[in-house]
Amino acid sequence: MAGDCSFDIVSQFDEQELLNAIDQTRREVQTRYDLKDTKTEISHSKDNITILTDSTLTLKNVRDILETKAVRRNLSLKIFKPGKEEPAASSRVRQVIDLQQGISQELAKEINKYIRDNYPKVRPQIQGDTIRVIAKSRDELQAIIVLLKQKDYTVPLQFINYRG
Repeated sequence: MAGDCSFDIVSQFDEQELLNAIDQTRREVQTRYDLKDTKTEISHSKDNITILTDSTLTLKNVRDILETKAVRRNLSLKIFKPGKEEPAASSRVRQVIDLQQGISQELAKEINKYIRDNYPKVRPQIQGDTIRVIAKSRDELQAIIVLLKQKDYTVPLQFINYRG
């Protein structure tokens, strides 16, 4: 195994940047003229964001603001998985946006097969919600990174722990 190169494929996001984007969204909603009196609430837990507001139009505007702030903070929009708009108490509207982090087993198997089909000498290994890719040369690993970036997956992929 001496001389082998490797990297890990993960899907994660910076939680502090997400908190900053949520905080900026709250501030803009409180100061923007058309949203100031809507009594909009944005709450955040570890794996979702809940938006509670007066109308569907306001909800759409708040979600657009949140997505804009997230993009400015280098967060992929693929981490947001919006749920259905549901009615809440006193004629308000609620939407729960789930946050996607980690690579599911099905997607990991798909990525694994895709790598093996294109580069048979490379050894991808599924390790929980990460995929470790081992190859003899750095050039193969860099080609795999380019290959995976070209394909559009449902989750954002990051390449970490690059060891040559």
